Amino acid sequence: MNQSVSYVEGTLRGMHFQCPPFGETKLVRCIAGAVYDVIVDLRQGSPTFLHSFGTELSAGNNRMLYIPEGFAHGFQTLVENSALLYHHTEFYTPGAEAGLRYDDPALAIGWPLPVTVISERDARHPAVDKNFKGI
Repeated sequence: MNQSVSYVEGTLRGMHFQCPPFGETKLVRCIAGAVYDVIVDLRQGSPTFLHSFGTELSAGNNRMLYIPEGFAHGFQTLVENSALLYHHTEFYTPGAEAGLRYDDPALAIGWPLPVTVISERDARHPAVDKNFKGI
């Protein structure tokens, strides 16, 4: 389990995933504040390859998001002081971590707010190139 806390509205984290054989399934819940949570299908041969899905998770709506193995994950805070609780099926493996650009046109993610805070690492994730076949 992991917990993530973001203090500034518009903070963006993502789009993260772990590469095989360390792929993981996640169950995510917002326990304080509100976020726009997004997943992107990275599974080779999937009919929804590179399609995204986003939904609001908040402490008030009590929704959780199931993230299957083979999906990238990210979120943007909609209010200050937002926190997520993650349940993982795999341990974090530093050498297996990867990510995609949050603003890549190929992913067509409609983030609801301007990005106010993003880590250097997340800002440097690569865009999908024409040779990307998925994971």
